Amino acid sequence: MTERRKLIAGNWKMNGLKADGLALASDLAGRLKGAGAVPFDLLVCPPFPLLFPVGEAIKDSPLALGGQDCAPKTSGAHTGDVAPTMLTDAGCRYVILGHSERRADHAEADALIAAKAAAAHKEGLIAIVCVGETEAQRDAGQADAVVSGQLAGSIPAGATAANTVIAYEPVWAIGTGKTATPDDVKAMHANIRATLDGKIADPAKVLILYGGSVKPGNAAELMAVENVDGALVGGAALKADDFWAIATSCR
Repeated sequence: MTERRKLIAGNWKMNGLKADGLALASDLAGRLKGAGAVPFDLLVCPPFPLLFPVGEAIKDSPLALGGQDCAPKTSGAHTGDVAPTMLTDAGCRYVILGHSERRADHAEADALIAAKAAAAHKEGLIAIVCVGETEAQRDAGQADAVVSGQLAGSIPAGATAANTVIAYEPVWAIGTGKTATPDDVKAMHANIRATLDGKIADPAKVLILYGGSVKPGNAAELMAVENVDGALVGGAALKADDFWAIATSCR
């Protein structure tokens, strides 16, 4: 059995001002430094304006920094976009790509996400590629096909277990309080693992995170599911106690 170190990633989304972000990141960095050896890596992904101050605040800790999106270009006339080089300049090691909110709110298609991931890889960033079905798609029995199709279209050539993480987030469970059952998660993560075979180098080593209303109360059960290699956490990532409890549920 391939051993995969768990990753607990906090997606702050469009939340937090400078003081809030610094307090939260500093709290988590302090807990991580004081915990000694832990069986997980911890990552925070603040909004773009907070990347530099948060990066400075955590630079001497094991807490990792990530962006919430990046452009497929490195520079140029692209108003409002952020290049992957700008993320690495801020101290980022990771970038979230293809989140369902980006797919829905900004009409991001698989091909664009693949281009962004390729650009991120070129700059040494680890791309967290998000996939997930809507409730209507699940009810219609299309969940596996939808997620497999997103994976096929969103993972660029040259992707490896070292530069790519997959995050499965059923759209119907994001911020709704609904959570997929452990059996549903197990089945989908197995489907994802199988789909990665032939699409990505070392598929058995790729981390597959679960996201969607992950909380301290359900984290231990979810993290124990086969092929669940961590979590992409939304609302609970904004509270240090909750986020830390999710992380320390990993065994």
